[in-house]
Amino acid sequence: MSDKGGAPLDVLHVDMDCFFAAVEALDDPSLRGRPVIVGGTGPRSVVASCSYEARATGVRSAMPMGEARRRCPEAVVVAGRHSRYSEVSSELHEVFAEFTPVIEPIGLDEAFLDVSGGHRLLGSSEEIAWAVRRRVREALALDCSVGVGRTKQVAKLASREAKPRASRAGTFAGRGVVVVGEAEEREFLWNRPVRDLWGVGPKTAERLSRYGISTVAELAAVEEAALERLLGKAVGRQLHALSWGNDARPVVSSLATKSVSHEETFPVDRHSVAELQPEVVRLADSVGHRLRRSGLTGRTVSVKLRFGDFSTISRSHSLAGPLLSSSEIAHIASALLEAVEVSPGVRLLGVAVSSLEPLASAGGRQLSLLSLAELADPAAERGQPRRAAEPARAEVEAAVDAIRARYGTAAVGPAAVIEGEGLRVKELGDRQWG
Repeated sequence: MSDKGGAPLDVLHVDMDCFFAAVEALDDPSLRGRPVIVGGTGPRSVVASCSYEARATGVRSAMPMGEARRRCPEAVVVAGRHSRYSEVSSELHEVFAEFTPVIEPIGLDEAFLDVSGGHRLLGSSEEIAWAVRRRVREALALDCSVGVGRTKQVAKLASREAKPRASRAGTFAGRGVVVVGEAEEREFLWNRPVRDLWGVGPKTAERLSRYGISTVAELAAVEEAALERLLGKAVGRQLHALSWGNDARPVVSSLATKSVSHEETFPVDRHSVAELQPEVVRLADSVGHRLRRSGLTGRTVSVKLRFGDFSTISRSHSLAGPLLSSSEIAHIASALLEAVEVSPGVRLLGVAVSSLEPLASAGGRQLSLLSLAELADPAAERGQPRRAAEPARAEVEAAVDAIRARYGTAAVGPAAVIEGEGLRVKELGDRQWG
């Protein structure tokens, strides 16, 4: 349905306002109206989210926490609680499902909705957008901003226009819902900086700037062939289309998970494999737990290392068959780590599993096939067949999962992650902001 004539405006982008900070204020009413910063507390931490009162002082997401504290010394700094935000996000998606089954999550706090099938019952797209906003407020006591457009690109930018504004003069309410019709698209897009387009990062924006291209209008004026020569065929073609309002990407409700990973940023660089090995076990344990909980397995293990100078490398190894346990993920990741020179100092370590498939359809694996994990097995070094322990380990880890489901993730885990008086189990979102 077209709200103002022209092509149908069936795409909504819903974006929660200061989601993490708003959830903290919801749970602790004493934080309402105060400058709240959510993020890590370590020396390398960054801001994950902040309230509009904090934004009025210049604090922004992804800003180093030290700088944020200097800009807003009166701010209340709260450590992030990913599990709580995930819980609220699940409730949010239940609200979305009241309006359409076609929901494409972008993160915990935003999603695209295709409302093309709801007009007869729910009205125009604009009416649906206002109804979504009201239901989110009723169900969660939180606010959101909604953009409505013909395409995902336009809807996302429209939701940004709908948001409140914060400045030294104070916080000003946003429009709540912004609708951009087909006839308004080019004016809406062409007045914007080129970095607002999907896929334009700092490096691409810098390259375009060197050629005098800083706005979407200037980008649209460049021939597609010239952009392909400048940026590469795929990127050039995509940005030329987006600059003219052409975005063929549909709202996709079932995005397949491509990988499962965990990362850890250390407060102080680690300079030896011995220091990093317990972290590998800890990360692999959590990756395996998430895979099993999702009914998935994989065939490729990767490690990611970021050094003190921010240079980043990754190493991967693929198996002929599916991984069987967290311990096997740890074996392979450890062997990959040992092949890297870490003495310069590792700032961040990550472990990931990809080439995913449903666990039920993965089938078995011939344990006689030599893998990188077997190379790290002392029995294999003595020329003996690899011990048939992986199936047994898988059974043990299934029991561990059951215990964690009942008593919490810190109830049981690998001995390698014991620290102080308990287990230091890696959880989703834990220390993701340093």
